Amino acid sequence: MSGTSTTDAVADPTVSRRRQHTRERLLDAAFDLFADEGVDATSIEAVCERAGFTRGAFYSNFESKYALLLALAAREHRRRLHELRGALAVAQGECAQDEGTRDVGMDLAAITGFLELLLERISDDRRWRVINAELTLLAMRQPEVAQHYRDLDRQMTDEVADEIERLMPTLGRRLVLPARQVMRVLTAGYLADLHAADLSGDPHPAARAREDAATWLPVVADRLTTPL
Repeated sequence: MSGTSTTDAVADPTVSRRRQHTRERLLDAAFDLFADEGVDATSIEAVCERAGFTRGAFYSNFESKYALLLALAAREHRRRLHELRGALAVAQGECAQDEGTRDVGMDLAAITGFLELLLERISDDRRWRVINAELTLLAMRQPEVAQHYRDLDRQMTDEVADEIERLMPTLGRRLVLPARQVMRVLTAGYLADLHAADLSGDPHPAARAREDAATWLPVVADRLTTPL
């Protein structure tokens, strides 16, 4: 898994529009099949059949099924980062309407409101969590996959941490730990709530996870920051 066939080609501006369309259809087909059947149980032939392409079209874009999986992960990470930035902008704008909050720094109630607005505007896809869980296990077993997985995770962590650092002055807060550590703490807690909600059989796991997170996330965020 090297070259542009894993993660870079998805965002490569030199890729022709027709080839990009082919790649997106293959990625969409893989997303559905990986979520419904599992990565190991899904064959390249099944992906090609679902997308309406031949094996030749597949191999002109991806070296293997696992290269396809990594490209899918890169696409989903970009989508979620774009979504997070939009959600941050909306939540920040809502909270900025309270000039008093901006002057003295956000108190616990204000932090709660901000985080609730943020979580409400971030969509959740249980199917991607299923795929990502398989990708994590695969990375733990295969060092070559692990390298690409770490690169994706590091990129996502760095970019989200940068967003958090830019946001803090607007909220009138200062982080007591590096932004990357704060982000990992908050993310780990919220993902644990999502995992518990998934396993509970709740028909709306994301809504339940948001409710659970609302009981602790604002308090933790308050402890991890101080007023400017």
